[in-house]
Amino acid sequence: MHPTEFTLAGAVAALEEGVISSEELTRAHVEAVEALNPRLNAFITVTSEQAMAAAKASDAKRQRGDAGPLEGIPIAIKDLFCTEGVQTTAASKILGGFIPPYESTVTSRLKRDGAVFLGKANLDEFAMGSSNLTSAYGGVANPWSRRNDPDVRLVPGGSSGGSAAAVAARMALGATGTDTGGSIRQPAAFCGIAGIKPTYGRCSRFGIVAFASSLDQAGPFGRTVEDCAILLRSMAGHDPKDSTSADRPVPDFAKACGRSVKGLRIGVPKEYRLDGTPPEIEKLWRQGLDWLREAGAEIVDISLPHTKYALPTYYIVAPAEASSNLARYDGVRFGLRVAEQNSDLRDLYERTRAAGFGQEVRRRIMIGTYVLSAGYYDAYYLKAQKVRALIARDFREAWGKVDAILTPATPSAAFAEGENTDDPIKMYLNDVFTVTANLAGLPGLSVPAGLDPQGLPLGLQVIGRPFDEETVFAVGAAIERAADFRAVPSMRAGA
Repeated sequence: MHPTEFTLAGAVAALEEGVISSEELTRAHVEAVEALNPRLNAFITVTSEQAMAAAKASDAKRQRGDAGPLEGIPIAIKDLFCTEGVQTTAASKILGGFIPPYESTVTSRLKRDGAVFLGKANLDEFAMGSSNLTSAYGGVANPWSRRNDPDVRLVPGGSSGGSAAAVAARMALGATGTDTGGSIRQPAAFCGIAGIKPTYGRCSRFGIVAFASSLDQAGPFGRTVEDCAILLRSMAGHDPKDSTSADRPVPDFAKACGRSVKGLRIGVPKEYRLDGTPPEIEKLWRQGLDWLREAGAEIVDISLPHTKYALPTYYIVAPAEASSNLARYDGVRFGLRVAEQNSDLRDLYERTRAAGFGQEVRRRIMIGTYVLSAGYYDAYYLKAQKVRALIARDFREAWGKVDAILTPATPSAAFAEGENTDDPIKMYLNDVFTVTANLAGLPGLSVPAGLDPQGLPLGLQVIGRPFDEETVFAVGAAIERAADFRAVPSMRAGA
């Protein structure tokens, strides 16, 4: 077996048994990045030399009997996580050349447990997008292709498209992502891999470039549900540097993947049955419910009545918080600085921000500034926060009847570059099944479960109670076993 064909769990076992060294495993992935990144553009910054040095150090630690749970495992880091001494751009011109003097909490914990960083994965600029086409460093290509139209370049989803593409193409054994409205789950579904947005507060946001602070949450991508569970255990935990970080114990998520779902009540929200949903999405949803029923779960119809307001609520709250967070990029303290000789401070701000921010980021800043402005704050932002509270209440009432909820992950399979990108509303509709979990702070997992008529992957989403990722992993693993999803993208290492 080619070293890039391991799952993350399989690679950990192979390293422990001495079947392969970290140097061999990392070299295979470095070579995969070198071969595939020119076509996929999944990485903005590649750190091959550092990765090989870290792999050598991991092998030495293992020989000393001092191996961490991720010792020697090569992974990709979304370029939204600050990495000490390695450029962090958020895929924006305004942060080009920015080299952080500190490490994010999530990446420092992954390093503590022995992970090897292959580089910084591409993303939508400042994590704003559902296609990974808004990056200042060029769009990312999905390694999958349509059966009847293989030359059409498909998007990997966004914003964490580079991370998802890297894992799907066997360029990395796992990856970090962030999810503000579906930015882990949607690309995971589009790329045929697993990805989880944990409960808000489960992973520290310290050192993650902020988009919308009350919605952003870090999470992992993996080839399997178990791979995500292994990564999340290392990433999670309380952090005094983040006031929103939850002081709760971190369970053994991987152990939960083997749990039975017998007796669990699985909710089916009627509001997620949308007009115009492709028949293959509806069919896969029914199939997922049948799989869980056969495994001993009880299927329960539920209602989440305020779901229809989720997208407009999200697209008021998220841009409002973004306009506030992105005010710090002014050309004074760090990043890009564009100024004419003898220009005043206002001119410096205007020139720097006009040159540094892309179209989608400027659009969201303008929307956010508008809804926060005098005369509109009560009408838009305050009302959106009230509706958000109602959406969260719907879920709290549902948890009295069910243990988890099953929905589609996306309203379609991966679309081609240019198909939706000229229509912002169409682009925003990609998050229709995912934004509710962010607004309510709930864990959501995307599991690859089938293919559409063009041979492209489709995902199912499991939503759980706050801080009950264990049940989410148990349900997701049960779907994974039943689906037995073995399809692979045409563009991948070892092919």
